[in-house]
Amino acid sequence: MAEPAKLDTHQKALDLNLDLTKFGSFAEIGAGQEVVRWFLVVGGASGTVAKSISAYDKEVSDDLYGAGARYVSKERLQAMLDSEWTQLLNQLGKIRGAQTCFFSFVDTVAARNFAGTNDPHGWVGLRFQQQPGAPPNDIILHINMRDRSNVMEQEAIGILGVNLIYAAFRQLQSKESFFGGVAQDVENRIETDYVEVRGPAFESWEQRTLLAFLVSSGLAEAAYFPSSGSPMPPTDILYKKAVVLAPGRFEHVDQAHSEIHERLLASAIEELRRELAGPKSEPIGFFCLSAMGLTPEESPPPLADLLQRIEALLARGGNVLLFRQRELYSMTDLVNRYTKEHVRFVVGLSLLVRVYEDRYSGLDGRLLEALARLFAQNVRIYAYPMTVKDFRATLPETTALGWEWTETNGWISADSLRMAPPMGYLYAYTLASKFLISMPTPAALGADA
Repeated sequence: MAEPAKLDTHQKALDLNLDLTKFGSFAEIGAGQEVVRWFLVVGGASGTVAKSISAYDKEVSDDLYGAGARYVSKERLQAMLDSEWTQLLNQLGKIRGAQTCFFSFVDTVAARNFAGTNDPHGWVGLRFQQQPGAPPNDIILHINMRDRSNVMEQEAIGILGVNLIYAAFRQLQSKESFFGGVAQDVENRIETDYVEVRGPAFESWEQRTLLAFLVSSGLAEAAYFPSSGSPMPPTDILYKKAVVLAPGRFEHVDQAHSEIHERLLASAIEELRRELAGPKSEPIGFFCLSAMGLTPEESPPPLADLLQRIEALLARGGNVLLFRQRELYSMTDLVNRYTKEHVRFVVGLSLLVRVYEDRYSGLDGRLLEALARLFAQNVRIYAYPMTVKDFRATLPETTALGWEWTETNGWISADSLRMAPPMGYLYAYTLASKFLISMPTPAALGADA
């Protein structure tokens, strides 16, 4: 049976306007009143819109929602949601509560400024009832806007808002149908990198699963998973920080491999501390996974498999960033959205070999373009040594670059690794120019390394 045709934004807004059991308020700050505008122009808005407000002025906003929180923040969004919902129920609960599913839509957005120098992003929230008089449900999103003009961003916010309200009432059968509905027609214009849900409608929905789903389904470039405390958008944890990224597959969750992973990241953080050697902020470190396969031919790992690896890393006290793309240069692009401080990758030699072996068929400049994008002004790679046994076991069977090495007490480091010309000249250059930094073998670090 053919799938039913998807409704466009106009049809969704009209469908809700004609549903006399749905009634709510709109509070929008920072990108016009583009969400409520759809309901006002399609006809029948009196069936849906109880109130629309846009408290642009800071003093007005503080008077309505309280002072103290940043204007584009989860705290401000929560204050808006609580205030608008309370007012809606106080004014209309006795009159319409028995036959109406109420909702409050709110957003607070930093759209592109006139000079185009800011990072356009925002918080979007919806509180709604599934049945009249039922307990409310909340969904909170953090979004990044990717359009190149303020006007286009406003348009995209309007579509997203209509999608969110419609999906909450019509497409809650599964996370796939819900988020597919929310992203419809703005998939490449708005990135959703954080979600939080509460209420009886979401009893079976787990936050870590939802965050991983956003990345694996292509709705987000990355999501952050803390070992303690609550998740947050990547921007909140990366903003203006010195960062160490430890990319890998982390398929082995036994204690021996876990200890190696912990030692690798801890050593890199200590190395960056020595580099900073001043009043700069304490560096933070993350284990990094990709939602894609190791090669273009390899299928992406199932969501359950990704979550198992994430949970294992979190259980050992590590913080995790899940990236959509597998290439290190894509991770560079994402992290450099939010910080210009030092960014350091720490990789084992097997991953380093793969960096040079990859064909980069998706880039016009192939390897040279990949390296140029990877090694931004603030980015370097720490290469962590490996034992000869482990390196041989992980060396790609299809390698064609003639790798050779000199071992020391059974270990290989990046500066004892060589490849045949002409690629060998490029490898030697990255070492000599300190884009690639060879870390010492554990024997040189001391008996407790």
